Amino acid sequence: PTMSRFFPQIPSRDSAIKYPKVTVWDVVLYYSRSIRKYWLSGLLTVLGLAVVAVMDIIVPIYYKQFFDAISSGGEAAVLAKELTSIIIFILILNGISWVSLRISNFCNVSFQSNVMSRLRTSAFEYLLDHSYLFFANNFTGSLTQRINRYARAFERLVDRIIWDVIPLTIKVVGITIVLWFINHNIAYILLVWALIFIVSNYLLARWKLKYDVEAAELDSRLTATLSDAITNHQTIQLFTGQHYEAGIFQNVNSWWRKLTSFRWNVDGVINGFQAGLMFAIEFFLFYYGIKYWQLGLISIGTFVLIQAYYFSMADRLWNVSRVIRDVYEGYADAKEMVEILKLAHDVKDAPGAKAILVPKGEIDWKDVTFAFNMTRSVLNGITLHIRNGEKVALVGPSGAGKSTFVRLLLRLYDIESGEITIDGQNIAHVTQDSLRHNISLVPQDPVLFHRTLLENIRYGRRDATDLEVIEAAKLAHCDDFIESLPNKYETYVGERGIKLSGGERQRVAIARAILKNAPVLILDEATSSLDSHSEMLIQDALDTLMKSKTTIVIAHRLSTIKKMDRIIVVDNGKIVEEGTHDTLAEKTNGLYAKLWSLQAGGFLKEE
Repeated sequence: PTMSRFFPQIPSRDSAIKYPKVTVWDVVLYYSRSIRKYWLSGLLTVLGLAVVAVMDIIVPIYYKQFFDAISSGGEAAVLAKELTSIIIFILILNGISWVSLRISNFCNVSFQSNVMSRLRTSAFEYLLDHSYLFFANNFTGSLTQRINRYARAFERLVDRIIWDVIPLTIKVVGITIVLWFINHNIAYILLVWALIFIVSNYLLARWKLKYDVEAAELDSRLTATLSDAITNHQTIQLFTGQHYEAGIFQNVNSWWRKLTSFRWNVDGVINGFQAGLMFAIEFFLFYYGIKYWQLGLISIGTFVLIQAYYFSMADRLWNVSRVIRDVYEGYADAKEMVEILKLAHDVKDAPGAKAILVPKGEIDWKDVTFAFNMTRSVLNGITLHIRNGEKVALVGPSGAGKSTFVRLLLRLYDIESGEITIDGQNIAHVTQDSLRHNISLVPQDPVLFHRTLLENIRYGRRDATDLEVIEAAKLAHCDDFIESLPNKYETYVGERGIKLSGGERQRVAIARAILKNAPVLILDEATSSLDSHSEMLIQDALDTLMKSKTTIVIAHRLSTIKKMDRIIVVDNGKIVEEGTHDTLAEKTNGLYAKLWSLQAGGFLKEE
């Protein structure tokens, strides 16, 4: 169900992604995959609790014998011996119950902690393999929330099933059987009461499920709204948007309050209904019990047995609504993550894909066409050959398709038609990991992990030694600012690298690419965030980095690409010009000449 179905004013989540339908059986299937490895501890947990439930049925029978013996009026000495043997049996049975419960507890800890850990890991791994487009259409905070709720929902569901559903089932069946041999009518009363209680609560919880699902979706939206605002806190402050953002959050929070209040009020009605059933069954049990006792059909001990069974079942049945509610809420929580797990990856390895081998680095685009969501055309019939070791620049107006050009090479998207090859190998037929292992990218706005500088640079080649990392940092002139930091290379850079300046982040990204040393290099205006002094310092590092590598430079400042072997001019998804800087700049009506005159004349005046 979507938000607008029951509460029209609640904002719906991003509809750019069409999630598959998820049923209860889908959730069970995905959970079962993580349970298989730990089935033994799960089975021991269930068996232990089953033994405890059986003991809870047997022990009251001995209490019945105890009180029947007392009321029999026999000789005190003989009676005392009989009573002592009864309480010894009760002690043994309670001892079995105690041992079983302890075993069940320890097995349950192992079972649930291992499965929850595996659920988080498997969900995280599958999530990371989704495409660039998937993450562009989802809030980071919402995805984080889904993974955590997916694991917590398992804990909630398993707790309710093994600690409530299984013991309740055993007790209802066992108690009915015991009472059947004592008095059929009392057995019928207790069984019918239990069935009415369970079925009515199930129907109410089933009716309420749609609101529980919406509550889970709204909770994700609440987290996503918070995450989005906190991530953009600087923009909010600079544009004095605190009150505006508070209003947006208050709107979502208000709908959370309304939906939560409604659900809690429904729970109150269900609890009131349960209490009424409790009072009614207690009256009927003892009313008919008195009549049968008056007729001599049941004993005082049977009254004790009925009382014990009533309180034992009442305690379990009182939690039925909570159990059913928790099961459905657990399903609602798990459902959102299972939607992602059922969603096929947009970009995936072809069957039998092998690792790519890149001895040269020759790249070919052959009549490549690409459009977003089959509607927004970006590239149309691109054909291009880049020679081994050639330095090529991509230029063009904003939105011309330059970034998409290289994202297709990295296979962040799949093309609609045509093919892209590296050294004659179609990149759609090789593994994504091997493809990206052979390509280094220095983005215009690098995003770093909230880890140390050493760890961030080492991400280029995670098996590199500290000395190799430091050498790469020196070549990228990172040591200029790192040595001035109190903790040097052990300095944490903050979330997304916020503690560093834009130029410092870019130098870290360049150091990472130097360390990776891949045969194909992509520079997305890698010096755009540097001041003149810093740009001069690392230009030689980039020259060194580009040697013997096939290099593609996405250029925004045309002054940085004058020395490229070839310049490719892209406009409206097509290659409209190509050649050297001098050749293109001389074309009177050419697009490159126009862009160059605009930049040289005002944006970047050159000496």
